[in-house]
Amino acid sequence: MDVLIAFAVFIVVMTGCLIMSGPMLLPLAVGFACFYIVALRKGFSFSQVAKMAGKGAKDSLVVIEVLMLIGLITALWRSAGTITFFVYYGIQIITPPMFIFITFVLACLLSYALGTSFGVAGTVGVIFMALARSGGVSEIVTAGAVMSGVYFGDRGSPASSSANLVAAVTHTRLYDNVKEMMKTGLIPLGLSAIIYLVLSMRHPITHVDDTILHALRSDFTINWWLVVPAVLMLVLPLLKVNVMIAMAASIVSGAVVSMAVQGLSFGETCKFAVMGYAAQSGSLGAILDGGGAVSMLEVCGIVFLSCSYSGIFSGTNMLGNIQHLLEKLIGRIGKFGAMFVTGLATTGIFCNQTIASIMCSDLLGKPYEAQGASKTELAIDIENSAIVTAGLVPWTIACTVPLGMLGVGIEALPYSVFLYLMPLCYMVTKGIWYGESDREKS
Repeated sequence: MDVLIAFAVFIVVMTGCLIMSGPMLLPLAVGFACFYIVALRKGFSFSQVAKMAGKGAKDSLVVIEVLMLIGLITALWRSAGTITFFVYYGIQIITPPMFIFITFVLACLLSYALGTSFGVAGTVGVIFMALARSGGVSEIVTAGAVMSGVYFGDRGSPASSSANLVAAVTHTRLYDNVKEMMKTGLIPLGLSAIIYLVLSMRHPITHVDDTILHALRSDFTINWWLVVPAVLMLVLPLLKVNVMIAMAASIVSGAVVSMAVQGLSFGETCKFAVMGYAAQSGSLGAILDGGGAVSMLEVCGIVFLSCSYSGIFSGTNMLGNIQHLLEKLIGRIGKFGAMFVTGLATTGIFCNQTIASIMCSDLLGKPYEAQGASKTELAIDIENSAIVTAGLVPWTIACTVPLGMLGVGIEALPYSVFLYLMPLCYMVTKGIWYGESDREKS
């Protein structure tokens, strides 16, 4: 009963913050206090619970390091003109029957390189939505292509905060997870590409507005040096270089390009890297502004507090009764079926992809272990369910924020085909990847 009351208080405060657009750290702090009190009531001492929370929080430190590097990258890619480069040449290769397909491919590429769904939706997505509106292309189809593309990278990129978080809470290796995600994502990615190719032909663009191209050329010096930070970020991990080193190389090259090509001073470059890029002039400033280490502080706090929950949950066995019920559910609908249901439920309740991922790990970690599943399988099941389906729940942050940036409503969700093809395809093919049917025998 104490656990249920703690969850109820957590949910109420979370709902209030969502309605009032308050910081997510507040409900997490309240929830932490509630679960701490429940642990004390279960007979654990104050210092014992503190050690449990500290052990869980320790797992978040690597993720926080990656998140801060991602913040630096997202700002320097803006100031260097790297994002501008891809948008500029992406527009250049547009042909009338290929617009939506190119939108999807470009969103996939940049989200995989940057590891951020919101960052790509708010830059590339906004620009291509403007092209769609001026060129007579369906807004909701274009928005669906953007949503699919940005969540392809948000799910499977080694630079993704969600991928790093899932690796941390499941105690798995990031690169092992990335390989598995790429393998299990090939079929839905291919099907999505085919669907968007067909939709492109059915919704051709009538003309491409040159105004955006002129604005890009006036705000940035565009040449091939701008692509160096992206090449390093994409290629080095493929050569088995540590993701931290790849990020550091991208950051350094982004700073060099910002100064050598775009003419920024060392001070301006450092300021943008920390505080976020802010265009001094130009019509695209409102779209390209953002990023920076400061932009990741709240996310880092969320990860730190959320991981401390895991330590308390595992140390006190606070979720034992719920886990027992989930073991029975696994016996009926299989591990991934139970994960899919749990992911939708936690996403719907907490309205947050991060918390849903952590709750899925905490709730299903022991039931998966009891079924003989590896930690990697647990991590991939979370990635192929809660991470992508969060974008399909209309009231979640993962859905409302990018759709708001794109200027459309939930009518775009049926065209966000990768978000539902990913779990559906995985549900059908999981037996191939893991050598046995996911449907467990009782």
